[in-house]
Amino acid sequence: MRGDTIVVRPGERLPVDGVITSGASAIDESMVTGESLPVERHTGERVIGGTLNTTGAFRYAATTLGSDSVLARIVRLVHEAQGSRAPIQRLADRVSAIFVPTVIGIAILTFVVWVVVGPPGSVLHAVAAAVAVLIIACPCAMGLAVPTAVMVLDGEGRRARRSVQGR
Repeated sequence: MRGDTIVVRPGERLPVDGVITSGASAIDESMVTGESLPVERHTGERVIGGTLNTTGAFRYAATTLGSDSVLARIVRLVHEAQGSRAPIQRLADRVSAIFVPTVIGIAILTFVVWVVVGPPGSVLHAVAAAVAVLIIACPCAMGLAVPTAVMVLDGEGRRARRSVQGR
C-alpha cells in the first residue's frame, strides 16, 4: 500500500517506486535509464520499482503502485507507440515501395543484357552481375532497418510488461 515501509537488502529488486527513508545504496537503474553503472541513492531520494539494489540495505516508503509506477508508464507508452506508425516508417515504406522493385528490375535487366550481349556461355557472368547489382544497390537498409527497430522495441515492451506483471 502507498506509504508502507519496505526493507531492501543487497541483490534484491525494488518491488515499487518510493522514497528512501533510511540508509543508502547503489542501485542498478539500467533497465529504466540505460545507465550502465549503479547510481548512489541516499535518504530522501526517489527509487524506481523493478530496479536492482546492488550494495547497501535501506528502507523506503512506497509512493506509487501498479499502473502509476514509472515502469507501468513506460510499458503503457511503448504499447501506445506500437499502435501507431512513426512518420519515418511511413516514409521508409513509401521509398521502399519504389526503390526495391526498381533495383530488382535493374538487376533483371543486367542479367538479360549480359546474356544477350555478352560472349557465348556468359550466363555465369550474367548471374554474378545481377547479384552484384542487388548486393551493392539494395542492402535495403531503409526497408529493413525501420521494421527491425520496431520489432526490437516490441520485444522490449513485452519483456517490460512481463516484469511489471511479475512473470
